[in-house]
Amino acid sequence: MMQKLAEKFTILNDRGIGMLTRIYNIKKACGDPKAKPSYLIDKNLESAVKFIVRKFPAVETRNNNQQLAQLQKEKSEILKNLALYYFTFVDVMEFKVCTVNFDLTKNYLDLVVTYTNLMMLLSRIEERKAIIGLYNYAHEMTHGSSDREYPRLGQMIVDYENPLKKMMEEFVPHGKSLSDALLSLQMVYPRRNLSADQWRNAQLLSLISAPSTMLNPAQSDTMPCEYLSLDAMEKWIVFGFILCHGVLNSDQAALSLWKLALQSSTCLCLFRDEVFHIHKAAEDLFINIRGYNKRVNDIKECKEQALSHAGLMHRERRKFLRSALKELATVLSDQPGLLGPKALFVFMALSFARDEIIWLLRHADNIQKKSTDDFIDKHIAELIFYMEELRAHVRKYGPVMQRYYVQYLSGFDAVVLNELVQNLSVCPEDESIIMSSFVNTMTSLSVKQDGDVFDFRGMRLDWFRLQAYTSVSKASLGIADHRELGKMMNTIIFHTKMVDSLVEMLVETSDLSIFCFYSRAFEKMFQQCLELPSQSRHSISFPLLCTHFMSCTHELCPEEAYGFKSCIKKIITVDPGLHFDSERDLASKTVGDHCSRLIDRLILFRSISRSIVGMTMYNQATQEIAKPSELLTSVRAYMTVLQSIENYVQIDITRVFNNVLLQQTQHLDSHGEPTITSLYTNWYLETLLRQVSNGHIAYFPAMKAFVNLPTENELTFNAEEYSDISEMRSLSELLGPYGMKFLSESLMWHISSQVAELKKLVVDNVEILTQMRTSFDKPEHMASLFKKLSSVDSVLKRMTIIGVILSFRSLAQEALRDVLSCHIPFLVSSVEDFKDHIPRETDMKVAMNVYELSSAAGLPCEIDPALVVALSSQKSENISPEEEYKIACLLMVFVAVSMPTLASNVMSQYSPAIQGHCNNIHCLAKAINQIAAALFTIHKGSIEDRLKEFLALASSSLLKIGQETDKTTTRNRESVYLLLDMIVQESPFLTMDLLESCFPYVLLRNAYHAVYKQSVSSSA
Repeated sequence: MMQKLAEKFTILNDRGIGMLTRIYNIKKACGDPKAKPSYLIDKNLESAVKFIVRKFPAVETRNNNQQLAQLQKEKSEILKNLALYYFTFVDVMEFKVCTVNFDLTKNYLDLVVTYTNLMMLLSRIEERKAIIGLYNYAHEMTHGSSDREYPRLGQMIVDYENPLKKMMEEFVPHGKSLSDALLSLQMVYPRRNLSADQWRNAQLLSLISAPSTMLNPAQSDTMPCEYLSLDAMEKWIVFGFILCHGVLNSDQAALSLWKLALQSSTCLCLFRDEVFHIHKAAEDLFINIRGYNKRVNDIKECKEQALSHAGLMHRERRKFLRSALKELATVLSDQPGLLGPKALFVFMALSFARDEIIWLLRHADNIQKKSTDDFIDKHIAELIFYMEELRAHVRKYGPVMQRYYVQYLSGFDAVVLNELVQNLSVCPEDESIIMSSFVNTMTSLSVKQDGDVFDFRGMRLDWFRLQAYTSVSKASLGIADHRELGKMMNTIIFHTKMVDSLVEMLVETSDLSIFCFYSRAFEKMFQQCLELPSQSRHSISFPLLCTHFMSCTHELCPEEAYGFKSCIKKIITVDPGLHFDSERDLASKTVGDHCSRLIDRLILFRSISRSIVGMTMYNQATQEIAKPSELLTSVRAYMTVLQSIENYVQIDITRVFNNVLLQQTQHLDSHGEPTITSLYTNWYLETLLRQVSNGHIAYFPAMKAFVNLPTENELTFNAEEYSDISEMRSLSELLGPYGMKFLSESLMWHISSQVAELKKLVVDNVEILTQMRTSFDKPEHMASLFKKLSSVDSVLKRMTIIGVILSFRSLAQEALRDVLSCHIPFLVSSVEDFKDHIPRETDMKVAMNVYELSSAAGLPCEIDPALVVALSSQKSENISPEEEYKIACLLMVFVAVSMPTLASNVMSQYSPAIQGHCNNIHCLAKAINQIAAALFTIHKGSIEDRLKEFLALASSSLLKIGQETDKTTTRNRESVYLLLDMIVQESPFLTMDLLESCFPYVLLRNAYHAVYKQSVSSSA
């Protein structure tokens, strides 16, 4: 029997998982009205089913024909459709018979826990009696007798109504072997169950903490235990000591081990998403046992400890593991050769991270405390991402690891093992043959065996057999007496797995297929990751998790592989818009296809849009927003990260990103949500330009930027950091021509509002302005008329605001031109050439079309098409076109005759350093030229004639202040003179010759001399 022990353990453990899978699926099917056997929900059969359940397992079929008569018609269908369920229960019974006979530590404990989980899961199928009873009744009606397995199966179902209580009785004969196996964990489990601070102090998983030993192989006396699942150990301890509970009263080490496990979790996994609430179940079992009051109190204390401290402890562990795995992945990415000597670190890191993620997943779904902060981890995607990165390194550099360990096995392990075998004082023939085969197998290894596939499964099974031979009390060669041999063989077994079982090792240490059964948690974590800008770069982690799902299938339940379509479908339908054309289409898709659709529709469209908008960090309350250059850097980094998706699925990331960014150039995206275009347009108009109007910011032409002015209440932002040429170029990169066009249209809407108000002021002064228009050569009359004008300051202020807005638009247009010249230089040069060669006699409609094309490319135009469109939309009631034209002419007159009043303003002083005035009146030059060009294009007047008229009026008015003696009125006379030069320099319609005919150039020269001299003296 001992010769087959290893084989039986291997087969039974695998079969146990298969039986759990089948029972789990039966439980889920019975819990789903759509999948539940129809006989259990048929109203016509309800009374018969209740009768069978009430009398189970003894049902007198002959004496109850009336109640069971309805079943007679359905007996053939019942036999056919319930056979799979019935014989699954029979298989569970057969598995139970084989289980409680074996005694090797890990496999024995695995088998005990699998058996326990199986019986507990079976007891949770509420319809088990109905299914078994219905099948047996149909069998008896068909064949004349009950199924031969029914008596034992029925009795087992009755006996295991309370499975743990029954198994506690059942394991009494095996208490010694089970407790001995559990006590062997007293060194391993506490070492694995340390706090994050202890891990940090020990510099766990760090390759760079001791650079001198970086190339040394990672070694341990207990190699397989280093990456053993913490979750598995806790199940061994909790279930094991419940089954052999007597040892808790007699052995303090056993009690300490059990209490430590009870303090670490509030629930354990039975199978997939089926959990076991350990404290309540243990308390219910022990409270009825005499003399166990202390144990009940221990359970209550441990429960309080788990509720108050376990969440925090595991949260800190995840925090530590994020940084540790990041460091490990970074170092191995740079030096993949370290995967050879440090492979143990990689699998330890994967195992530790896997345990913490599964713990969080299980407990977040079964929270037993009011505070949930410890069960919400916004950075879980980052930890999964680093796990996937390590897994990718192992898969990519598997040949490097294989080569390293082939040499290690043949050059070192074989030599050491041979010495240990030679030094054995007693070695029976069978054991000697196995040992010699180990040495010979390793010695014959060579890295040149390229054509051969390495397979050490036989060698590992032989070591399993050898452990069985040498673990019995009467064995000639006791493994306990030769610990060095055991340690060496465990190390060798790990090394062989590094050669032929890397994929299996990845599944063993980092499988997260459990997410398939926690679709809501998966969805919540996924959405949380996408909405958090700092984590969205790791969002690829969740689609990659779908590749884990197939690892949880089992050959004893082959139909489940097709059932995974519903599991993946639940995850895919995180986005209601994501759907498949048909069930047949869904069934034909592979996991990779599902991942592709998931990424294509969920991440790479709406989610990217939200992430990009989130990167602006716009705060409506404080009016804070990220600088365009910062957002551009973030978007580029985000795109670089997302391009890694192309390594896993067939998706054109560039096309997807182009679609998303194209939506961001509109006012609203396809879901009706604000875009970066609307956010930045709103911010520049309502925050930056509003503060310019309030006198807190000035436009500095020399710097081509808006700059904060020193004021009592300092602004919360630096205007220069948002408006200099580099920031405007970044804004143009982000918004593109469409977005910049929307920005321009919004700016023009504000200008049109100001022009509408200006026209009202002109109407209020229309008679006076009409007289002034024809009396500019009569100084005394002009002076008397000017005194009658109202709202002079308002006209200048509104024109200055218009000039500021146009100056900002000029910056935006210049930045757009620079960006497009880099991206499409030939197209931009063609448009520019086309614009520059329009004949003067060209029809205005044709010219405006060319100007519109040029403006869209960021090129400056003599007549601004956007401004023309904005001003054309203004409709004045009861005013004829002739009157509109007259108002436009008088508006220019109003501005011209008002300019001398600027000289009395303290802030009107010209600064050569900024090439402008601190009160932004230098922006009047742009406002006057562009407003005149737009208005007289609309009213089909002569732009040149009207600007000449303006220049004549303005020159005449300014010359008069040269004769003034009041210093207050003329304090900044020279600075205001310069406005005439600026207007001419800005205008494509005026010339310096024309200016000199109206205003002596000597006055301009003297004005420049005076302001520069004053600037030097002020600086001194």
